[in-house]
Amino acid sequence: MTTAAPSARRWRFSVTPTPRWSRALKSLQLPAFWVLAVVMTICAMRLFDLLSSPFARFPTATMTAIILFALYAVPFWLFISSMDFLEREPPLLLATAFAWGALVATTTAMPGNRALLGLLAKLISPDFAFAWGAAIVSPVIEELLKALGLVMIVLIARKQINSVLDGMVYGALIGLGFQVIENVFYSINAVEAANAGDQVGPVVATFFLRGFLAGLWSHTLFSAMAGAGIAWFLVRTDKSLIVRWLGLLTGLFLAWGIHFIWNSPILMDGMGSGGAGLLLGLLLKGLPALILVMGLLWVARHREASYYIDELRRLQDPMVATARELDTLEHGHLRADARKYGRDRAGKAGKKAVRAMQMAQAHLAVELSRSPDGLAGNDPVLIYSRDQVLAAREKLIQLGHPEAIASPMRPAVPRVVVLGIVAVLLLCALIWLAIQSMNAA
Repeated sequence: MTTAAPSARRWRFSVTPTPRWSRALKSLQLPAFWVLAVVMTICAMRLFDLLSSPFARFPTATMTAIILFALYAVPFWLFISSMDFLEREPPLLLATAFAWGALVATTTAMPGNRALLGLLAKLISPDFAFAWGAAIVSPVIEELLKALGLVMIVLIARKQINSVLDGMVYGALIGLGFQVIENVFYSINAVEAANAGDQVGPVVATFFLRGFLAGLWSHTLFSAMAGAGIAWFLVRTDKSLIVRWLGLLTGLFLAWGIHFIWNSPILMDGMGSGGAGLLLGLLLKGLPALILVMGLLWVARHREASYYIDELRRLQDPMVATARELDTLEHGHLRADARKYGRDRAGKAGKKAVRAMQMAQAHLAVELSRSPDGLAGNDPVLIYSRDQVLAAREKLIQLGHPEAIASPMRPAVPRVVVLGIVAVLLLCALIWLAIQSMNAA
């Protein structure tokens, strides 16, 4: 049954939400917050010290590496932060996750890796440590340190971890921070190895090699799996303790296992036959892990969307959300199509109004999930959220586009599928360029 589009009516908006700064002040009372602040400060000073020598010797190359990999991180950041549409994570907390990976995990992993690698060489042999050290040592040290970052976020902001998807978001950003700084140091090492002075050529080559040969299945991917396991343990209280522990250990093991396979000498030289063989070998090592994580992400997103949309569905109020809007809000590609449809019918103002409605509905759904009594409880934040939806509805009605729905004439193949195919082809082209750059070097 299709719900008719809502008609115009007047509402009163008289309730204001609780200030967000009051929640932030509560964090200052937590010992974990001050532990985090001290650790971050010490590690930031450590990172500055580690970069001071390269800056003195190779200022242009070092700055180029920092700028290139900072820009490289932008699309990753935008994608990761947009994964959780219905419950946007606080920007400051996202930045904290990124900073943990960039400052704490990297600077702590360096001496830890060296110590464990030396121990491995003594216990077995230097040749074994050279061949398998990176596969054994790095996953143990680095995945543990990155997982501790998510534990710190849980200690200072437990209420922000409400789903497996939340754990994947924070875990991926921790991994992204680690990946960026690690690649900067790889670039500096390449400049030193070239022994040609302050040149940017080795930096650009490293940017292609580290950015596109390993970028999609590197630390961002590893830490997303660990984050999913930690979040499963926290939020799935409906499961037995044994099942929750199994979920946690599975996430951590997958993070370690994917990292181990990628760093191992298996298929290190590809499948032979020059660049094409190397490309095939890299895809065989990295693509299954990427497919696994993207599949888990898809399941987590749909599970979370269904959970929150059901909160709106139980209201049975077409002024808050019609049946067609609920169907649209539940799927990312339909939400994007609804914004385009709003622009087609009402110009830029229509697209902006549809987006405002979607964001207001999503925020109301999250607040409803947190309130045991729903709207009947007269929670000021909840009532304010509902009023924001009603205000967005009134704006849509004024524009002559009363529903934030996807176009009934949308293409049979979603644009996201087409864009995904184009992205894969572009990625293969970039990997091929990276391989050619490596062969030329």
